[in-house]
Amino acid sequence: MQRTTRPSGAGEPLAPLPQEFAALIRPELPSLIQEIGIEVTRAYPEYARLLNGPYGKAVQLGVEQNIRVFVEQVARPSSPSPLRDEMLRRFGRFEAYEGRSLESLQGAYRLGARVALRRAKRIGRRYNLSPTLMLSFADALFAYVDDLEALTREGYLEVQARSGDRAEATRRRLLHLILAGPPVPRAALAELCEQARWPLPEQVTLVALRPVPDLTERGLDNDVLADLGGPQPHLLLPGPFDDRRRRTLSSLPEDAHAAVGLTVAIESAADSVRWARRLLELVDTGAVDDAPVLCCTDHLLTLWLLSDPALLEHLADRELAPLSGLTATRRNRLVETLRTWLQTRGTAARMGELLAVHPQTVRYRLRSLEAIFGDRLADPDGRFATEAVLRALQLRGRGKPRT
Repeated sequence: MQRTTRPSGAGEPLAPLPQEFAALIRPELPSLIQEIGIEVTRAYPEYARLLNGPYGKAVQLGVEQNIRVFVEQVARPSSPSPLRDEMLRRFGRFEAYEGRSLESLQGAYRLGARVALRRAKRIGRRYNLSPTLMLSFADALFAYVDDLEALTREGYLEVQARSGDRAEATRRRLLHLILAGPPVPRAALAELCEQARWPLPEQVTLVALRPVPDLTERGLDNDVLADLGGPQPHLLLPGPFDDRRRRTLSSLPEDAHAAVGLTVAIESAADSVRWARRLLELVDTGAVDDAPVLCCTDHLLTLWLLSDPALLEHLADRELAPLSGLTATRRNRLVETLRTWLQTRGTAARMGELLAVHPQTVRYRLRSLEAIFGDRLADPDGRFATEAVLRALQLRGRGKPRT
């Protein structure tokens, strides 16, 4: 990272970048990442389509990680970056699976570096940094790009080395094409199916997996399409998920934690894998209990209620606004009582048992809620919205409005 000299004829030797330089760059990262994304997708439309597809989130996280690791290595040159390294190898594998050369991806890396250098020059003028320091930055930046390209090439060559079988590469292209969704021409899909000798099903079930070592296709049914080397491993199962398919998943490492999406028409395959990946995210947040195999069909309400966290925040603020002026302790008690009443419509005695308080305490709280909310609790639409918010907050493990 700290390249201290330039090629002969380039001028005076360059000093290592001062660690304070990282402090100047960090505040620029959010807008810099956005600017790089705009420039790269404008120059390389294939990556614009990729960012809008089922792999978009993983790709975006990878790009952000690459940029943040560079800044961290300015601050701490010896800091390791195993997650970034593996992400770059996966980028290379993905390009190989797609049947592309590395030319576009390498061009995207270099374009991102030029955008970062342009921003660094503006920072240099703002803080009156020396020309030698800016040369050191440029040298370090393009050395970093060399590292990115080398790691990406490792993943690319790895796939090429083990993809002597053209059928395997064709099956991966077929899977990616299916997940690209409409408007993929049915004829093109059918042609690729014929090349891969894979019967085109009417319905499919997608399975999302966690990226773990030793994740291979060994033990999977022959008709299963798999992408296990990408940043978000997944399988495509023709038809519904049944006992036979469940036994197939038992061949996977237990820590892969399969999340099974809904069975959908093949045109909606991207929705199935999106729901499955969201289910894995909900496991990470604690909203759903973990298990080796999880099925979206068992968690449909949770997936729906927590489908848009940002919107839930706004809805919770609106529906629970009447409680905003109360102390945190009183607000939490009233929220707990309101949720119990909405879910059970029980008597004061029954609610007292559930809340572990005296029935008279329940009656007092209910009168307080009637006074605070007025007619809103008598309106079916308002009552439904409030109950939905409270259930969603409970699923998220909050159990109370935002403070």
